[in-house]
Amino acid sequence: MKKLSMEELNRLSVEDYKEVEKNPIALILDNVRSLNNVGAAFRTSDAFRVNKLYLCGITGQPPHREIQKTALGATESVDWEHHESTLDVIKALKKEGYIICALEQVSHSTPLNEFKPEPGKPYAFIFGNEVFGVEEDVVLAADQVLEIPQFGTKHSLNISVSIGITLWDMVSKTNDFKKA
Repeated sequence: MKKLSMEELNRLSVEDYKEVEKNPIALILDNVRSLNNVGAAFRTSDAFRVNKLYLCGITGQPPHREIQKTALGATESVDWEHHESTLDVIKALKKEGYIICALEQVSHSTPLNEFKPEPGKPYAFIFGNEVFGVEEDVVLAADQVLEIPQFGTKHSLNISVSIGITLWDMVSKTNDFKKA
């Protein structure tokens, strides 16, 4: 067993990545204030071939040194848009057939491990502000609210960790992740 070199990992070039089929997944960042978390969202979106990343409200946008530091070039590969209103993005994605899922702790949320995505349907996952979470009106506009079960003393995970867990869960359940 040996660590693989960059060449042995056989990753796509940015140009090739832009051309390959993406997973029918969108990420929506609702007023995320940490530029490092925004950069991590880009990097994780690249890893799971997310179709598009929506940066909403106060969420920072490229180019920015703090985003680039954690994105490691993923701002060049991942398609993204900035919108002032998260609700406008939700409305547009619903018209395109997306099922909207907010990640938040609310009454009657579905634990992520019990989430059963509908095969072939596109999904958009909303992640909120590091302190206040997903805005209440955004939660109400979602089709589903998912919650990542936790077992310690803290009541939440960092948004970048939540994004990674959620995307891995989704692609492992749908087998939509396509290798090059």
